[in-house]
Amino acid sequence: MKKLNEIYRYKTEEYSYDAVNKFNIYPDQISPWLVEWMPSKGGYLIGNLQPAHMDFRFFSLGNLWSIVCSLTTNDQSHAILDLIEAKWTDLVADMPFKICYPDLEGQEWQIITGCDPKNTPWSYHNGGSWPTLLWQLAVASIKMNRPEIAAKAVEVAEKRIARDKWPEYYDTKKATFIVKQARLFQTWSIAGYLVSKLLLANPSAANILVTQKDSELLDAFSCAISSNPRRKKRGPKSYQKTYIVRDHPQPHK
Repeated sequence: MKKLNEIYRYKTEEYSYDAVNKFNIYPDQISPWLVEWMPSKGGYLIGNLQPAHMDFRFFSLGNLWSIVCSLTTNDQSHAILDLIEAKWTDLVADMPFKICYPDLEGQEWQIITGCDPKNTPWSYHNGGSWPTLLWQLAVASIKMNRPEIAAKAVEVAEKRIARDKWPEYYDTKKATFIVKQARLFQTWSIAGYLVSKLLLANPSAANILVTQKDSELLDAFSCAISSNPRRKKRGPKSYQKTYIVRDHPQPHK
């Protein structure tokens, strides 16, 4: 919430090396739902679509894999998990885990999805709940030594997922219904549950899926950037600090 308030006070059109608003975010882009939804503790990576165009929805795949692949700092990784705990009723509800939150509705749904009948509000890639995300939540939680988050999600899933015949995804805001387009007995839904159970029983097995931060690679990349003669000409002579800018990972749509 503190960072959101900082963004809300950003100046725009700052084109310099010491600009605070590096992505030129316009405060008016911040949706009212986000101000109400953000917990006092926690945070997440937003989608950077293009300059001055942010997608403030919570994308589960991008945020979970940013933890697993060490794209976030230790504090940022914990902040993502803090947000998941704080917004459990929205992101987990009756079946883990929301592919994104919130959904697109009305004119946004019409423009962005092209009135796609499969991506109606709270369905499929538009806020649907996908059991296969369980194992990815488990890996991220175990990496940060917070396996209780994944264990709680598994408990929610096993209350009904077998009885529901292992569907591909669930519909509605609370993941209440199985939509008729959802396929049953899906391998990835079964695997999501089984892998989560196995990882929780043997947390060290998650090491094969986790990528640790490679300081040597980052240093080498930083040197390559600073040694680029074209780059040297662009900034003031006294400026020596370099940056590595990565796009935030997003789930496939």
